[in-house]
Amino acid sequence: MYYEGVLTKMQTENGNPIQYYLVFENDFLNVNQLLDKTITISFVGFQCLNCGLSKKIFRQGFCYDCFYEIPQAADWIIRPELSKAHLEKEDRDLEYEKKIQLQPHIVYLANSSNVKVGVTRKNQLPTRWIDQGAHEAIEIVETPNRYLAGITEVALKEHVSDKTNWRTMLKNEIKDEDLIDWRSKLKEFIPEEALEYFIENNTETHLEFPVLQYPEKPKSLNLDKTPNYEGKLKGIKGQYFIFEDNTVFNIRSNEGYIVRIELKL
Repeated sequence: MYYEGVLTKMQTENGNPIQYYLVFENDFLNVNQLLDKTITISFVGFQCLNCGLSKKIFRQGFCYDCFYEIPQAADWIIRPELSKAHLEKEDRDLEYEKKIQLQPHIVYLANSSNVKVGVTRKNQLPTRWIDQGAHEAIEIVETPNRYLAGITEVALKEHVSDKTNWRTMLKNEIKDEDLIDWRSKLKEFIPEEALEYFIENNTETHLEFPVLQYPEKPKSLNLDKTPNYEGKLKGIKGQYFIFEDNTVFNIRSNEGYIVRIELKL
């Protein structure tokens, strides 16, 4: 039995544990059903997630040309403080930028490898936390646009990390933190123009990942160097497959790769 298609970020459904799905053009796979089974992952080719051409993937699932042209890969995606749609200023496509930037955004604290601050659209919760492998998270500010959330994140990351250590997250070397206390401590550093959007009374969200065995020394599978890999799937966390031999495979960083996933019966 095999599944073949272009890798895109796994879709998720929050539960105990979280359910993960790979969605291909002609296949739909609940990855949780593969736990404790031996699978092979084989590289087949490339397909840019924007133009659809068989061109080598550059970043974020896009070929080189698309990455530097389309609004979905503009700098404000990674750096929300660069958003300008609220000023009616275009970066690459003002209509698209208004659609994405001029909607409610959340500044949050998440604990995956450590407490970190992040930004996401409100409609992306709790998906964003799941994708980062956070076992606990809390919203701290809800703004009406991306720019205000971005400048809030910039201010707060002077006092708390904005990065996740993927190895620590996958090894589950984590400790529980009082995110409500963190939120209170960070309030004084929120920029004045965003302070009215501070969220006062909410609770932590806790997430449970489907992992049977955590890797002791995670080693990343690179399809460019290892186009065929076989291993027993022991867990899914963040956007990673975790295998029995400590190999981990980041679905998100391999978007645009065409793969064949075969289940060994």
